[in-house]
Amino acid sequence: MTTHTDDRTPTDRTGHATVGYAPEHTPRLAWAEQAPEVFKAMIRLDAAARKGLDPKLLELVKVRASQINHCALCVDMHSKDALAAGESVERIVQLSAWEESEHFYTERELAALALTEAVTVLTDGFVPDAVYERAAAHFEDAELAQLIAAITVINAWNRFGVTCRLVPGHYQPGHK
Repeated sequence: MTTHTDDRTPTDRTGHATVGYAPEHTPRLAWAEQAPEVFKAMIRLDAAARKGLDPKLLELVKVRASQINHCALCVDMHSKDALAAGESVERIVQLSAWEESEHFYTERELAALALTEAVTVLTDGFVPDAVYERAAAHFEDAELAQLIAAITVINAWNRFGVTCRLVPGHYQPGHK
């Protein structure tokens, strides 16, 4: 939250000047407060979808889907969670261009990222067989089902975040 020491010098929560930054926008709707049962169900679904998945892989998938969907809150949150899980800044930064930066990722991660893109961008109307088969070659069936669930759940979170214009920048790992 931006505060002001006077009308001319905006400051952040710590009192440091933020001169030159655009003002923070206001969320459209506090959807979690207005639909608490849906929010609680999403939390449970998210917890169920992540079971058995490597936390670093999961965060890479969540960051990438959030980038595609332009969900600034989720990009912020999952980049921070990825860092907290031990992911490198370099690999997080390269996610937006992962196809040109394949050497930063394992074959398994590349398969998960390709699946994430296919499930997130359904403009062609389906997930191509080659993308699915690539993922299936790197994940056991149960783990693949969990990965698909995790991709689906982050896409749902992204829809809430983007539609309600939720504000990034305030999330701290471990304070969900």
